[in-house]
Amino acid sequence: MSSVPSLRVVGRPEPTSPKLSLRSVSKTYRQSSGELVRALDDVTLDVAPGEFVCLVGPSGCGKSTLLDLIAGLERPDAGQVLMNGRPIAGPGPDRAVLFQEPTLFPWMSVIRNLEFALGLTGVPKADRRELAMHWLSKVHLSAFASAQPHEISPGMRQRAVLARALACQPEVLLADEPFGALDAQSREVLQRELQTVWLETRNTFVFVTHNVREAVFLADRVVLMSARPGTLVAEHRISSPRPRSFEDVLLAKVVVDVHDHLLKEVQKVVATEEGVRPGLA
Repeated sequence: MSSVPSLRVVGRPEPTSPKLSLRSVSKTYRQSSGELVRALDDVTLDVAPGEFVCLVGPSGCGKSTLLDLIAGLERPDAGQVLMNGRPIAGPGPDRAVLFQEPTLFPWMSVIRNLEFALGLTGVPKADRRELAMHWLSKVHLSAFASAQPHEISPGMRQRAVLARALACQPEVLLADEPFGALDAQSREVLQRELQTVWLETRNTFVFVTHNVREAVFLADRVVLMSARPGTLVAEHRISSPRPRSFEDVLLAKVVVDVHDHLLKEVQKVVATEEGVRPGLA
């Protein structure tokens, strides 16, 4: 009989100086119909410097909203969103966001996209090309530096976006389903490459995904959000050493545990949409 230990649900770590802090954060939106929708309710979360946190939860649970608050694209209705102990007032170069659709300027080559971003962060013009090539090599795109975005695959475009973000050396990386539109093979390649690059940079990383396997493979901690209004219902610490392998038996067991917990929240969403009490679904 297998002796693989089951995943422990752990309490929040207590760093003396968290990189990111959300304190009793709530957010409500008004739909075009005029109806108010409560996206987040009383969310409290600390992210330590250099920690890789993945957020998972049912569709519509507020994962992307939480990311937008950290990015400074939205403001909370209640509570505080802090970075290095100071309120986040808006977007800034200390945070970079990776979206599901690669955001490259289509009229610029891959390397010019990186050089342009480096210029915005104050890197001298004489240093930009060498730095851009350094980061393109990290994601295995050196041979495509002169290509236009439409000339490379979606997976390659996402690699270029990752290289651009890393080249600007943000303190915090934020990702909203960055591999969600890719085929399974491209997604796995990028997951492995992201792990390799992150092991070198150790940026604080908050990564939103619907893919439990992806979350467990990448994260130090997987945070599970409830059905809307989103709040935090569990934290799963992933103790497997890096670099990790998808064939790791312990990781496979963790994926099952997290998925089972997530399924309970998804069932609540289905029950609500069907007008059935969750306990009867």
